[in-house]
Amino acid sequence: MRRRSVVSAALAAMVPGIAATQAWPARPIRMIVPFPPGGGVDLTARLLAEPLQRTLGQIIVIENRGGAGGVIGVEAMARSAPDGYTLSLTGAGTTTAGPHLRRLPYDAMALAHVTRLVRMPFIIAVRNDLPARTPAEFLALGRQREIRWASGGIGTSQHLAGELFRQMSGIGMVHVPYRGTGPALNDLAAGVVDAYFGDPATLGLIRGGQARAMAVTSPERWPALPDAPTAAETVPGYQAENWYGLAAPPGTPDAIVTLLSEQVRQVMAEPATAQRFEAAGLQPATMPVAEYREFLRRDSATWARVVQAGNIRVDSD
Repeated sequence: MRRRSVVSAALAAMVPGIAATQAWPARPIRMIVPFPPGGGVDLTARLLAEPLQRTLGQIIVIENRGGAGGVIGVEAMARSAPDGYTLSLTGAGTTTAGPHLRRLPYDAMALAHVTRLVRMPFIIAVRNDLPARTPAEFLALGRQREIRWASGGIGTSQHLAGELFRQMSGIGMVHVPYRGTGPALNDLAAGVVDAYFGDPATLGLIRGGQARAMAVTSPERWPALPDAPTAAETVPGYQAENWYGLAAPPGTPDAIVTLLSEQVRQVMAEPATAQRFEAAGLQPATMPVAEYREFLRRDSATWARVVQAGNIRVDSD
């Protein structure tokens, strides 16, 4: 109760005359995860919810609503009352890349974007017997023959990261889309495909000796795979990172959005919380509201170019 009073007092001080919202949060908050349990988005929400609900003084209820690449869950949030009591995790597929791939049932940029939560590189993983041991050899192989590379599906962030690499490297690459991460990883381990642009779930395969890490797509080397070079070391300027953010329905009062952003950033900066995220391969990367919105505009412009150049389309769900 004392924590909630502190939050309410801070809210009132930020924007005078908002008596209707001074008591926020006065009841449990629903946080929608737009994917099934067990994935990286779900894990991010659960790692955040525990310390955040202590700070806000209210229970945070996690609700998994998967489907349509995350669109169904985000749409449910977008159509909820703009009162700060319904939130959703978001990502490139539901905010910055998605609008360029298909018509979304909501205006992605009109959402009340709170903050980016985490970022993580994609891992360019290859089958163990691929005759290329370094990124330079990988490019040389791609100039000799087409490389069959997998993703979790057409229009996914993995697909777009791989397509950007194909466009910038100029090598021969054939995209093999799967219906999800699991089947793609299974075929990589079996040697059915040559490579896979994967998320942190790929670490298990690599650490288990069933695949090799060729490179990571972040601008700097990744502590989780310290020996893996960056793709940019061979393809200058290449960078593609996955990320998850937090959003509220359009029209949510700015005072609530700003305060929530500050509380989330404070919680994720706590050493114990940051350590739990990093142990899961998720790097805390929060931003103030204005900075986050500018990031979203830049990310949207990047994927618009990739989608147009690659003539990528996703069938309507």
